[in-house]
Amino acid sequence: MQLLLVAFTMQCTEFREELRPLDETLFTDIYNRYFEKVFGVCYANLKDVEVAKELAQEIYKSLWERRHTLEFTHSIEHYLVRSAKLKVFEYIRNRQIRIEHLKTIAATSTADANFTEDSVMHQYLRERLGRLTDELPVHCQRVFRMSREQGLSNKEIAGELVISERTVEYHLANALRLLRSGLADYAI
Repeated sequence: MQLLLVAFTMQCTEFREELRPLDETLFTDIYNRYFEKVFGVCYANLKDVEVAKELAQEIYKSLWERRHTLEFTHSIEHYLVRSAKLKVFEYIRNRQIRIEHLKTIAATSTADANFTEDSVMHQYLRERLGRLTDELPVHCQRVFRMSREQGLSNKEIAGELVISERTVEYHLANALRLLRSGLADYAI
């Protein structure tokens, strides 16, 4: 069953409605008559000429594609204006969703980039600290490794190396001072 649309024909500056199938001629008449109004509704809400034109074109494309199944309860003008309002609402909603999605992607990408950068920096500092520790004087290096790598207390180190706790403190302080000066470029 082919839908009969309300068509308008000019007669003494008034329009009268007549029922006839939506063919190319009628579609062209509807397009020419109402395009500016549909465009105006879109533009009034979006303030963007290109987007308003695109939305108006989508409305007319939908009208043409659905011409055999559409049923109008009001005039074609009412249908087109309502379609324009709904299309604008849909555009704004989708734009907000895209913006939120892009913000989420940007935040995730930044976090990933920071994680990668932090991992690289951590690895570099760890290697640098290892080289600096290897360059420490023998006694400082041994005391530092026992304290930091093995987790021994000053008293345990002193007992194992058969030196005083005060000597352990001296070697640790000396090691930390040398390491700090070697890592000064990294603000540590």
